[in-house]
Amino acid sequence: MDGVENVQWWRPDALAEGIARSESAAGKVLRKPGGAASFGALVAFTIVLFLSPQSFFPALARWRIALLAAVASVGLHVFGKLVRREPISIWTREMAIAACLALWAGVSVPLSTWPGGSASYLVGLFLRTLMIAWLLCNVVNTAARMRKVAWALALIGVPLSVTAVKNYLSGDFLPAGSLAGMQRIAGYQAPLTANPNDLALALNLIVPFTAALFFLSRRSWVRVLLLAMILLEAAGVIATFSRAGFLTLATAGVLSLGKLMRRRQGRWALAALALFLLSLPLIPSSYWKRLATITDIRSDRTGSAQARWQDMAVAGRYVLAHPVVGAGLGMNALALNETRGSTWIMVHNVYLEYAMDLGLPGLALFLALFATCLGSVRSVARSTRSTPGEIFHLSEGIEISLLAFALAACFHPVAYQFYFYYPAGLAVALKTIHDRSLHAEEGGGAAGGPR
Repeated sequence: MDGVENVQWWRPDALAEGIARSESAAGKVLRKPGGAASFGALVAFTIVLFLSPQSFFPALARWRIALLAAVASVGLHVFGKLVRREPISIWTREMAIAACLALWAGVSVPLSTWPGGSASYLVGLFLRTLMIAWLLCNVVNTAARMRKVAWALALIGVPLSVTAVKNYLSGDFLPAGSLAGMQRIAGYQAPLTANPNDLALALNLIVPFTAALFFLSRRSWVRVLLLAMILLEAAGVIATFSRAGFLTLATAGVLSLGKLMRRRQGRWALAALALFLLSLPLIPSSYWKRLATITDIRSDRTGSAQARWQDMAVAGRYVLAHPVVGAGLGMNALALNETRGSTWIMVHNVYLEYAMDLGLPGLALFLALFATCLGSVRSVARSTRSTPGEIFHLSEGIEISLLAFALAACFHPVAYQFYFYYPAGLAVALKTIHDRSLHAEEGGGAAGGPR
């Protein structure tokens, strides 16, 4: 910060004055974000997306409240920017790559195995997902808003987790799993979390945000509440009996412990390990039998592990045969049908989804998007590590969420869904917030320096 560096450092009053002016300048910039109504509509959309109140109150279904909230957020954002004569959107490397990915997806439509299906997939899902990611990049433009989004996600995880645990304890299982000899709970009543595997994925992506709030909070009762939420969300993942969910949760846990050790906060790492060991007796033996099929897929009585590995092998051969132009957006199930017989099941691997649907160029664009989002949030963490505050802890939460998705993507058919694009959008937003705060500090420091 120029203002701090330029003052006469041997004068305590001058140093304090430089810091105060620098922070004041940053505060003036960050306290005038605009678009409060658009942000509120975006948070409302997030709540509706994950919790689906229309599933419990059918009268709401006719109003399409998720679509209304999303359209309202976009409209209010654009209107506010026009009124204030500000640019409607920021522009970053990540947004450029996402635009190229959307363009390539559009190019795939006329070349698709089923052009009408790909067009519907593009307009009905992928472009909507990218629109929400764009909103996150532009509307979540202050640290306070980022913290509110983290709180919204953490609180959303509570009913999801409670439902998972309740369904397990009450014996609310999927009939297909019971017939195969493996009882799997029914998911939450929302499109993103109706499947227990998808429910586990959503919770695993939420846990890092809850943990970030735990470390940035200062009040003891808030920390106790957040710790209880973390434990509940982890219990929800276990209740799903999702093998991918376990691997993702374990990976997020190991990454978190590693970061704590590097920050010389070993006491928190030891406390987390102690909680894990104490919870082991509470985990049913059938869960460990389920996990054993990870290394011995032939022991899976449901046959799902064997089928998915076979599908991934078939998908790999299809990509080698169609490296540039794939089956078309969302059409990997059709390509698999033509290759190994009709089951109408998508390949359970995000990377193979992109490769089968959009060819290797599509996969390369997705990997570039992931890498730039991860790089952005890591640069924020590096920049703020010396003074770990709110931005630092949020950056680590987003980073772990992205890395958790990178592993989970090997087992889920969710390439164009919101699971990745939420933390990705927040990564871009946090980098923008951090860069603006640095520019504000530099401007304030220059004003407060010696003349």
